[in-house]
Amino acid sequence: MGMLTSQRSVCLKVTALVIFIITSAAANAQSAYELIEAFNLPKGLLPQGVTEYSLENETGKFSASFNGSCEFSLEGSYQLKYKSTIRGYIRNGQLSNLQGVSVKLFFFWADIVQVYRSGNSLEFSVGIASAGFPVDNFEESPRCGCGLDCAGRGRLRFTRSPLLT
Repeated sequence: MGMLTSQRSVCLKVTALVIFIITSAAANAQSAYELIEAFNLPKGLLPQGVTEYSLENETGKFSASFNGSCEFSLEGSYQLKYKSTIRGYIRNGQLSNLQGVSVKLFFFWADIVQVYRSGNSLEFSVGIASAGFPVDNFEESPRCGCGLDCAGRGRLRFTRSPLLT
């Protein structure tokens, strides 16, 4: 009986250590961008200008706020809108139940409800459809109003997905 109690104690300590390491990475994040990277997601999922953010470590519920709504286009074809506050749940490689982010599909706006990482790809879901993009497209945070081409450099690295054209 003593050996079984000792094994349980070791197992509980290891579990507590793993939970501590994961929550410490998130708690030590200095900015919303570092927080999102601590969960194996690229910082470019958030546009520049986050003024505050929150995270509930137990549930993964998060929010990020901007000074106002934010809209920009990528390659002149993908129009994105962020409300002044976005919400959702974050865990390793995934944002779910996302609220406050939408993309223009043809002539209407659709809410992006989930983003998850699959290797070197990010999959975006609008509920009825999804599209994948290389993670490299999100190394840089876009700016409200001008996206990734704010200086008129013509340097747009965003790779298109045929599902959202």
